[in-house]
Amino acid sequence: MPKRFRDLAADVLTHIRRVPLVHRPVHWLAVLLVKTPFGARFIRSVLSTEAHSPATYQAWVAAYDTLSDADRAGIGAHVARMRRTPLISVVMPAYDTPIHLLREAIESVRGQLYPHWELCISDDASPDPAVWRLLSRYAKSDPRIKIVRREVNGHICAATNSALALATGEFVALMDHDDLLSERALYEVAALLDRHPDADLVYSDEDKVDDDGRRFEPHAKTDWNYELLLGQNMISHLGVYRRALVEAVGGLREGFEGSQDYDLALRVAERTEPSRIHHIPWVLYHWRQQGQTASFSESFLAQCAEAARRAVAEHLARVGDDAVVENQPELPAWLHVRRAPPEPNPLVSVIVPTRDRAELLAQCADGLLNRTRYANLELLIVDNGSVEPETRALFATLQAADPRVRLIPSPGPFNFSALNNQAAAQARGEILLLLNNDISMADDRWLDELVAHAVRPNVGAVGARLLFPDGRVQHAGVILGVGDTTPVAGHLGYLQGRDDRGYYGHLAMTRNVSAVTAACMALRRAVFEEVGGFDAEELPVAFNDVDLCLKIRARGYDIVWTPFAELIHHESASRGADEAGEHRARFHKEIAVMRRRWGHVLDNDPFYGPTFDRFTSDYRLASPPVRKAPWLTADAG
Repeated sequence: MPKRFRDLAADVLTHIRRVPLVHRPVHWLAVLLVKTPFGARFIRSVLSTEAHSPATYQAWVAAYDTLSDADRAGIGAHVARMRRTPLISVVMPAYDTPIHLLREAIESVRGQLYPHWELCISDDASPDPAVWRLLSRYAKSDPRIKIVRREVNGHICAATNSALALATGEFVALMDHDDLLSERALYEVAALLDRHPDADLVYSDEDKVDDDGRRFEPHAKTDWNYELLLGQNMISHLGVYRRALVEAVGGLREGFEGSQDYDLALRVAERTEPSRIHHIPWVLYHWRQQGQTASFSESFLAQCAEAARRAVAEHLARVGDDAVVENQPELPAWLHVRRAPPEPNPLVSVIVPTRDRAELLAQCADGLLNRTRYANLELLIVDNGSVEPETRALFATLQAADPRVRLIPSPGPFNFSALNNQAAAQARGEILLLLNNDISMADDRWLDELVAHAVRPNVGAVGARLLFPDGRVQHAGVILGVGDTTPVAGHLGYLQGRDDRGYYGHLAMTRNVSAVTAACMALRRAVFEEVGGFDAEELPVAFNDVDLCLKIRARGYDIVWTPFAELIHHESASRGADEAGEHRARFHKEIAVMRRRWGHVLDNDPFYGPTFDRFTSDYRLASPPVRKAPWLTADAG
């Protein structure tokens, strides 16, 4: 499809989403169109993050990330009202940096709207004397700039530690010698520290900048996401650390060049708590790309990937987590933490509600009983009033052939929550696996992966990667607060290709998410009982799995999604069934329940930031973004 046409279609769709009376019929048409091969390709291309052209991002930056004089005055007034103004030490190692890039990097610090900073630069024995001359001139002209010249080149870890030795600030911000800070960067950090004085680690979103100063490829990150951090350095830039903690862990470790800040983030995270790690959902750091000098990580990818693997492996060993860390084959900079279920394997109670559709249940049961490596399971078939002879015959065959199969009669109106609650009360297993009858298995190790996560004490529930039979993604985790006029939740990655790694690898990485679908959800029975199971009264059909996950998260547990447990979901590609006929009133009642019960939570998904469009789950930037600038919010007034 021509790129110009795709970009035009994406822009038109952005405007349509904001007019509900227009969006509803367009959505209905898309539901029909997506059932055709061409339609599926077209819709996927329009919804893909590839539709974010550099020009589109440049326009977004001009509209929403360009400060006016009034903004700068508002920032200055807010700084004057802050209860505390901690000194922030910007730490920069430099080595043979092209002079114009080094000058631009330093000027981006000098141009900070927050005045309480110092810049600590270590020249790592640069061969070009012009580097030291430039640094010397800056140090003489601005007392906030401190410099040191190393006699021997020690590479980035040693050089950074030399710069750290100059720092006197309560916090240190790591910066590369050719990158740029947004002029509001340190102000945003200080504003957060004013609200959260106990913060130990603060990180922001980032993007890239080319030689002409054009910004591209924004990376809007999630809030603290431990599972994702084990797979990639999601902290990166801008990372700001409490200096006392950096010193307590010994600074940067030599031997981890290329992943030195990744290793530091992991070691600092071990010394603090998630509540003291904060994300600023705004691009504050511009990472230089296509410059005259390549960064260490760009020049030595294999070495950096191995350093990342060792950093995560050593972190897991320190915290007592028995796991194997591997570089992903096609993208070695990303990691796969491979865990095994405990020995002996705990009993898993697989709960499958069904009503007729014998061909689906037969396929699901065969995959479970005969093509799943994990054997210590029981299959609880919850029969919701099946009447077809083929179904009754299948029940009899399954029970006669395998003693692990039990039939639980449960006639009456369909109530997904009640069916699962009834079966959970009769389950014998330590682990519950909630499974739809239209699921089939893509490989034999899927249940090992789910159980390995579900038994972890901090994990409340774990979900799998679900694909449609044609290979498109059906479920890669649930995002809260996306949809039409009354948003509740939507599936991440919906209709993307099987090999699509998604936004910054999110479809290929184990991640913390807010919820996962009960079409395939594993959790400890104790957790299920602790939160009271499903809500069978107010959420009999829709959103009960989202509600369950939010109850679990409210108790302090994590929800995990893994792409390494992959199954096929033989669900229709249409998601409009709940809006049809007699189901419509019930569906909207359940929406109202979720909005009343979880409204604030739904509108603030920590794993899908406030800069994204809430009408969809495709990581498209919102116009305008929901996030309000700190100098405009009530607590700044």
